[in-house]
Amino acid sequence: MSIPAAKTAKASGEFRILHERPIQRLGFGAMRVTGEGIWGPPADLDGARATLRRLRDLDVDFVDTADSYGPFVSEDLIRETLHPYGNILVATKGGLTRHGPGIWRPLGRPEYLRQCVLLSMRRLGVEQIELWQLHRVDAKVPAAEQFDVIGQMRKEGLIRFVGLSEVDVGQIQAAQKYFPVATVQNQYNLFDRQSEPVLEFCEKNDIGFIPWFPLGAGKLARPGSALTQIAGRLAATPGQVALAWTLKRSKVMLPIPGTSKANHLDENVAAAALRLTDEDFAALDRQGRAGA
Repeated sequence: MSIPAAKTAKASGEFRILHERPIQRLGFGAMRVTGEGIWGPPADLDGARATLRRLRDLDVDFVDTADSYGPFVSEDLIRETLHPYGNILVATKGGLTRHGPGIWRPLGRPEYLRQCVLLSMRRLGVEQIELWQLHRVDAKVPAAEQFDVIGQMRKEGLIRFVGLSEVDVGQIQAAQKYFPVATVQNQYNLFDRQSEPVLEFCEKNDIGFIPWFPLGAGKLARPGSALTQIAGRLAATPGQVALAWTLKRSKVMLPIPGTSKANHLDENVAAAALRLTDEDFAALDRQGRAGA
């Protein structure tokens, strides 16, 4: 049975990556289809598979993952459940190594970044990665060396679009000498606003901004807050309102809430249909800035 578009990711609107590749603005982050500490397989493997299969029913056509999620577990599950991908854009990341649960170490040597891309292509079963993102700029390796090899791989056709993660404006501008920066993925939500300058730069340059941890609301979810009051009026959860605020914040915003449970996925996607008034948005914005 088909789901009305108003209850799917289509309600979030469309964004075109570098004015070329259309995706629905509300995507899915596939970090949580792994084990505790983002290490090993998920506790409920069948549930994780069902969640990934549910994406098509909800018109979610932007999936964000990384080779370090598991490691490799998330990419493997995505291929198992979604390949061939059709209109789904599977974005992945590389440049971090894993040595145990909760341990993430950057490695930006050019030969390692090339290995990351080639192995992600193999695991995902593609001849080109549509969007590949540098998970972190390695401070121990000259940034120019990292950007140069990424630019080379784009010219070779291994990567269609290039994104960066956890960067500042200066790093984006430095990277643009080597390739067009299509997306930036930084932590951002109603409560965490440290990346406002990066978001503003992305808006001016039509760069997709992928906020990770978009459902973070912190102390704003306390009883009696603007967030909980608005949620009550809209018969929504505080998390849904926080996600709706994020979508309304900018036309380049591409939130990727993640979960391993299909019912939670349905709840997240339903937030795309919430329509905050300008007054709601302003009240949440004020409270978010004050809390931050």
